[in-house]
Amino acid sequence: MSDEVPTRVLVVDDERDIREGASRILARLGLSVRTAASGGEGLELFAAQPCELILLDLKMPGIDGMDVLRSVRGRSPDVLVIVITGFATLETAVDAMKEGAYDFLPKPFTPDQLRLTVRRALERVNLRREAARLAAESRRSLRDVATEKSRSRVLLELLDDGVLVVNREGRVVLCNPKAKELLGIDDAVAENASFADISQSSTCRDLVAAACRGELPASGPRAVELCLEGDRTLLARARPVPGEDGQADGAVLVLTDVTEYRRLDRLKSEFVAKVSHEIRSPLASIHQQLASVLYELVDGDPDEQRRVVTRARDRTRGLITLASDLLDLSRLERRTGPPAGVECDLVHAVEAAAEVVRPQAAEKNITLELRPPAQPVRLRADSCDMESVFLNLLTNAVNYTPAGGRVTVSAAVEPGWIAVSVADTGIGIAPEDVQRIFERFYRVKNEQTRYVIGTGLGLAVVQGIVTSYGGSIAVDSQPGVGSTFTVRLPVASPPE
Repeated sequence: MSDEVPTRVLVVDDERDIREGASRILARLGLSVRTAASGGEGLELFAAQPCELILLDLKMPGIDGMDVLRSVRGRSPDVLVIVITGFATLETAVDAMKEGAYDFLPKPFTPDQLRLTVRRALERVNLRREAARLAAESRRSLRDVATEKSRSRVLLELLDDGVLVVNREGRVVLCNPKAKELLGIDDAVAENASFADISQSSTCRDLVAAACRGELPASGPRAVELCLEGDRTLLARARPVPGEDGQADGAVLVLTDVTEYRRLDRLKSEFVAKVSHEIRSPLASIHQQLASVLYELVDGDPDEQRRVVTRARDRTRGLITLASDLLDLSRLERRTGPPAGVECDLVHAVEAAAEVVRPQAAEKNITLELRPPAQPVRLRADSCDMESVFLNLLTNAVNYTPAGGRVTVSAAVEPGWIAVSVADTGIGIAPEDVQRIFERFYRVKNEQTRYVIGTGLGLAVVQGIVTSYGGSIAVDSQPGVGSTFTVRLPVASPPE
């Protein structure tokens, strides 16, 4: 980065903390930083003074990030845009990259992630400045520039994106190591080889050929996705290189590996499909059971009507549990650490959870016994988190314990730690299932669990909360005997 002309950066985000935090971090890198709280304000600042780099939030009220991106790319195709977005808009982020965005930064991000992403973009800015300087010094052909042993070549080879340049005849005159890696091109045949001969993707060949013929607009790159072997996905962007005669002198192909983005996109789709299935089945059951009562399909039998309505209530409770577990998971994924300076009474948290499950335990004639520690114990934890942990464990214990059984909660105090155990006399867990019970949506399926309503998320939530506080959870279970889940957590201070 030049000391005389600092790189100008514009941060456009409707969240004040992100604007101010990014401004402080980028200013320490020697950059000239301006901020905008909306898309309209960002466009006004850019029109008044263009910049080389923009950090752009995709989701904003009024003019959203996609509209700002299109407007900026239309005015200045060379400006680098780093889109900022959350997990729920990964597909939108990929669409933004197809529109010409340079990179992608998911929320929430750390200062190191921001610095790393911006430094990669600054390398591209410096490369463009160096290329412009070299072009001003001498009118060389693309072949001369490709063989120039200069700083621009070094920077090009260090880029995380693949860059490949072909001349008017479609022969490769420049190919950085990342492009060779992504396309599987042999070093020995890369230089001066026909791109049509060495590329295995017909889509990529057609894209480069169209750019060489000048059929792609020079104001912005065209992007396509390439699906390669090994489930790899590349985003290929091509742009013609205009010559002095008005014809294209060649084409530049930029390749970005978006395999991880697509994997996250598939995970999101699988998650939505799983949740849709978990919600649809109980809703259909509720509809059918209530219809039986409303249309007197149970022949007016009060006991049968009570059974049907009770089943509908249980299904409704399952949906509420699913929604609660999904909210807990979402909260855990956004969390960067345990709440600072927050303490809670462990005994109170356990008793609050026990009060919620007592009616369900009473219906099954299950004895619920609490054995609190002799001294008060305070944890460095949020009380809602602790109640969620023991509510999930107690609910599972009651659900998987036959009528007339027993559920016991006990605690053991150690120096600096406390271990809380939830033991039941239930059906137990097979050894092969114990290894997977903390996976999301995993449920033990056998004849004994057939009618137990659950989401398969409770234990995943418990493990996520416990580990976020530096604790651990273990399980000891024997089929037909029962299970014991032990949560170990650090205490805020020695017991009084």
